[in-house]
Parts: sequence; structure tokens; C-alpha cells
Amino acid sequence: MPRTIWSGAISFGLVTVPINVVSATEDHSIRFHQYHLEDGGRIRTRKVCELEDREVGQGEIGKGYEVTKTQVIPISDEELRELPLPLPTAKSIEIEAFVPLESVDPIRIGEGYYLQPAGQVAAKPYKLLRQALARSAKVAVAKYAWSGRERLGLLRVRDDVIVLHAMRWPDEIRDPAELLPPPVEITQEEIDGALALMDTMTREDLEGEEFRDTYTDALAQVIEAKQGDKPLPEAPQAEEPGKVLDLMAALTESVSRAKAARGETGDADVHELPMKKTTAKKTAAKKTPTGKTASKTTQKTTAAKKTTKKTAARRPRSA
Repeated sequence: MPRTIWSGAISFGLVTVPINVVSATEDHSIRFHQYHLEDGGRIRTRKVCELEDREVGQGEIGKGYEVTKTQVIPISDEELRELPLPLPTAKSIEIEAFVPLESVDPIRIGEGYYLQPAGQVAAKPYKLLRQALARSAKVAVAKYAWSGRERLGLLRVRDDVIVLHAMRWPDEIRDPAELLPPPVEITQEEIDGALALMDTMTREDLEGEEFRDTYTDALAQVIEAKQGDKPLPEAPQAEEPGKVLDLMAALTESVSRAKAARGETGDADVHELPMKKTTAKKTAAKKTPTGKTASKTTQKTTAAKKTTKKTAARRPRSA
């Protein structure tokens, strides 16, 4: 059972739902300590006053805003509690609005926490809010105070539990415009190739073996081998990345590999598109030759059409 991070209540309108906030995620990462190579002693981080050059206890440490390297404005916990702003009540999640989930940019959604009903008194209002959110297909946007600051949150339903996601404020999202590459031309054929690759790589969910944390598994094998004085597992041979000279060739090869990985057979279903109508119009607009030249031109055109038909018949069909 995960531990309760804090207890409070959800407020929407005049309805109050007592809840306990518990973590919705677990961290299975393998963590390392720093140690002294000579004797194996632990290396720890200690809080040292730069002016007195000595370690200080937690009771001697306060908060401060650094204006310059030599000027710090001290801020006490009491001053933070008495801020002249209408902050949300401590341990209260106040719902401000309900919006469609698709209207929320995923980049703004952060850590998730389960909200557990706190006792029998919370059972009915908790169920009411949960079912209302589920049936409306909306999420709730709320404000709450946590760790001395006002935060924005999103409430949604997962199975039969209400989840609180921390959200970033609008001004915390950077404008990506400056990161855009210079303008380039993309053909319809290349777009179709990318769509074919996406279709081949589509999954029903995220439960497949390819979404396993293979790095942590490999690290655990190394630690287990060293602990038992066994040979370290051999690293697989990494495939040398090749230079992409032809985008369509790379897409076609990627589709073939994705199909092979899923046990499918057959050639990659990426094909060339027919010539655009504008090309035909431009060709027709050219000056028509006369006499013997016209006869030779007609013969060449007829032969070219036959060749085109044969080539098109050999091309694979589109999906």
C-alpha cells in the first residue's frame, strides 16, 4: 500500500470530498551511491556554510532570494503562509472548470497522484465526482497549494479512481518556433511512405515486450554477475547506423524491417504516385510538330505509353 503524501479535500461548488493523496507511480530505477575508491567509504553531500566553512544542521537553514551574490532577501515560513494573495486553502483542491481532455496540451501534464476517498463520509461525493467525470468525457482543472506555492492541476478518471496530475502554467512552456528547421519540400510520395511505416508500427496498447525497460534489466544482470564473481554478460553487437541518402529508400527499408519484426511477409507497400495532371497540361501546351517529325513523334509516344502501362502493372498496389 503506497504511503499517504498528504490528506485534504476536493471542492467543486458546494461539494467537498475528503481525500488522501498517494503516489500513482513507482520508480524501479537502479540507483548508485558515490564511494571512496581507496577504502569503499560512502561519499555524502553535506550542507556547509560558505562563510564559516562548517557543516550546519537543518534548524540553522532558512529560505532566501538571491538578488546578487552579496545580497540575499530572507523569507520565513510564516511570511509564506501570510502572503497577501487569495491562495487556495491548504490541503484543498479547488476545481475551477471542466474542459475536454483533447483541449489540454500533453506537454503541460506532469506527475500523477491517486486521490483516495478518506473514510466513509467521502464515499458518496467521491463516487459522484468520479462518475460525473467519466460520463462527461471531461477533465477538471483545479488549483491547489503544495510545497509553499500555488499549483495548477488536472483531475481525470482512471478505472475507478480519480487521478490528480500536476500541470505547468502557460508561461512555463517555451515557444518551440526557434527550434524549427529551415524550410524544406516534402513530396506526397514521402508522406505516403511515412504513413505506411506508421501503419506497420501501430500497436493496440503499450503492453508489448518492446516497451520493457531493457536498460535496467541489463544493469541488474551486471550487478548480479559482479556480486557472484561471474563473467559479465556480453553486450550485443550494435548495428552501424548508415547514412540516409535516399529518403524513400529509407522508408521502404524501414517498412520491410518492421514487417519482418512482426513476422509478416511481402514487399514493403510503398509505391510511386502517378504523374500530376499539371504535367500533362504543360506537355499538351507545347508546339505540335509537323510532317515526318510529327510521324516519328507519334511513334515514340505510342511506344512510351505501352512501356508505362507494363511498368505500372508490375508495381505493388497501395494499402
